[in-house]
Amino acid sequence: MSVRDDKDSLKRTPLYNLHLSLGGKMVPFAGYDMPVQYPAGVLKEHLHTRASAGLFDVSHMGQIALRPKSGRIEDAARALERLVPQDIVAIAKGRQRYAQFTNADGGILDDLMVANFGDHLFLVVNAACKEQDAAHLRANLSDTCIIDSLDDRALIALQGPKAESALAKLCAAAPAMTFMDAGPHIVAGIKCFVSRSGYTGEDGFEISVPAADAERFAKTLLENPDVMPIGLGARDSLRLEAGLCLYGHDIDTTTTPVEAALEWSVQKSRRSGGARAGGFPGADKILGHFDHGAPRRRVGLRAEGRAPVREGALLFAAGEGGEPIGQVTSGGFGPSLNAPVAMGYVPAASSALETKLFAEVRGQRLPLQVAAMPFVKNTYKR
Repeated sequence: MSVRDDKDSLKRTPLYNLHLSLGGKMVPFAGYDMPVQYPAGVLKEHLHTRASAGLFDVSHMGQIALRPKSGRIEDAARALERLVPQDIVAIAKGRQRYAQFTNADGGILDDLMVANFGDHLFLVVNAACKEQDAAHLRANLSDTCIIDSLDDRALIALQGPKAESALAKLCAAAPAMTFMDAGPHIVAGIKCFVSRSGYTGEDGFEISVPAADAERFAKTLLENPDVMPIGLGARDSLRLEAGLCLYGHDIDTTTTPVEAALEWSVQKSRRSGGARAGGFPGADKILGHFDHGAPRRRVGLRAEGRAPVREGALLFAAGEGGEPIGQVTSGGFGPSLNAPVAMGYVPAASSALETKLFAEVRGQRLPLQVAAMPFVKNTYKR
């Protein structure tokens, strides 16, 4: 297959033409032709999001409606609890929760957001997993739920300290929303689904909009001088500084939620001794990790020097000799910190803060230490 043929096989989001008109540098990502950056460049885009407001096209993500056949939202919530270790029943109407699909070995099939819209659950899943996630839901929940893949919708993220003021001009309800509020709202005269959440560590919103209205909606937001278009490059550096996992890198089918340091996302009701403990794939292994500890942990890593430690770098307990004890899963330069940051997995015994480790970079052992995450303090509106 030629490069041209491969390029032609990529899917396009409803904002594809807008990206081109804005000078977006397009690259393949999760089967889509997506902007990695715009003329301002990754560094300026990253810092603008931290200081003002960034607009991200995340329409490649999957949007799924889970509708209870009985008409009772509790039935859809209990059904979904068969597949995730989170308490879905407890999500109040107008609220959202982070969750993971798990497999029989306790590994993570995908991570997702689940919102209660009153008459149905609204799910946002990762782009590379959305077809298999929909199939997983249909294979396991079709007895109680209707599973609708909402392929006719775009998804736009507006992130940063000026995101609220920018969205408030188009949606009077926006300022009253707090972190993880979610529901239908009219934005710029368009019927949208809005959540106060994101993937940058900053305050912000994710707005699901009909595909036919997406370009007009994005242009309206970009008319605000506080709002800049942001590509995948800055999206990745922002989420890394925020200590947030990227599926397929920091979490996958071989990592449990406890190993991934995501135990905060599993409510007590689903843990050992809880009212509805277990009942999800891999429960024995995951609950065993809660009870007895996981053999390894995802940790934050700060290098002593200026050289970034990239994904795949091996981690060692000593500077010279010895076998590797772990591996970096995400790494790069943190523009907000003006320093390199990384995440990776190490044995539990080596996961304490300030534990000194070494990473192998271009044949050299570079010193680093286990550091607290997030690397940059989050600014969610609680």
